[in-house]
Amino acid sequence: MKLPSEHYYRDLVEGRREAVSDRLLLALLRALAVPYAAVLRLRAAAYRIGLLPSHRLPVPVISVGNIALGGTGKTPVVAWLSQYLIKRGKRVAVLSRGYGGSAEGELRIVCDGKSMLLPPEASGDEPYLLAQKVPGLMTVIGANRYRAGLFALKELQPDVFILDDGFQHLRLKRDLDILLLDAKRPLAGGRTLPAGFLREPAAAVQRADLIVYTRCVPGLAPEPVAQKPACRSAHRLTGLMPLAGGARVGLDSAAGARVTAFSGIADPAGFFDLLEADGVKLTATLAFPDHASYGEEEIAAICRLRDASRSTVLITTEKDAVKLAPYRERLGNCFVTLLEIEFEESGVLLDKLDELFR
Repeated sequence: MKLPSEHYYRDLVEGRREAVSDRLLLALLRALAVPYAAVLRLRAAAYRIGLLPSHRLPVPVISVGNIALGGTGKTPVVAWLSQYLIKRGKRVAVLSRGYGGSAEGELRIVCDGKSMLLPPEASGDEPYLLAQKVPGLMTVIGANRYRAGLFALKELQPDVFILDDGFQHLRLKRDLDILLLDAKRPLAGGRTLPAGFLREPAAAVQRADLIVYTRCVPGLAPEPVAQKPACRSAHRLTGLMPLAGGARVGLDSAAGARVTAFSGIADPAGFFDLLEADGVKLTATLAFPDHASYGEEEIAAICRLRDASRSTVLITTEKDAVKLAPYRERLGNCFVTLLEIEFEESGVLLDKLDELFR
């Protein structure tokens, strides 16, 4: 199940709405997309030639971001990079805006690498999840990532920063700019907001130092969108953890059960498809907006759907799970999927990382 407004917008911009009123609205959105794209081109040019200031931090900065709306797998990639660097003895700090948290925009330490200092309701789900998922990772939130970096340097002394969702955050210079593109629709139809799904014009891919194509089909190379170093990756579900705590189990433990899956992420359909591809037959699904704040209304909707579909198992994502602790008892037999990223060819990425620390 998708929210009607989101479903309508996707159908509209992809040309599946044929009513006269829909066509007129789409024509208006396409007209508005022209000045929107022009402003973003001017903004990027202003940063490139120095009219708008862009600052450099004294330690390496790796940016991970995307150009299209919707999930491209930023969190699993940031987690993979963090784990890789920590294993090599680096003190790693992630800089995030803290989107969706009550402290969004404030300069705050979410985790100092040892202790969680902010709850997910304040920090936002992604910074909290990253700190929880990667032992030793430091996470800091702030609207101005340069100021957040200076603050982190003083308080935490990291060796390297990872800028989460940083492709458009041009006020902070980066030493490695990683752009994530969905292999199935790398440029999401090619149109910018509000007439499409691109955050900025497609030509912005030229800023990237490295492109990572996500959600690749094994053995099938995506169509390249730029002459840039690139590697391929895929998402993989590695098991389930009980929301209430306990031992990890395999996905096959849900085989034969009546399962309701729910999520509040950018690409809920992709999550549901992953479950189905791994043999979990879904009786019902429920999609909330990205970064959903779970409260009484959302929990009641989940429980109603579970009961109406006679489901015996609930499954959700790690990103959702960090906000569900107060509702463990009501959700009952609820499991959290464990998601990892696998690189088909990580050599070019590893070479770029090695260059940073030579």
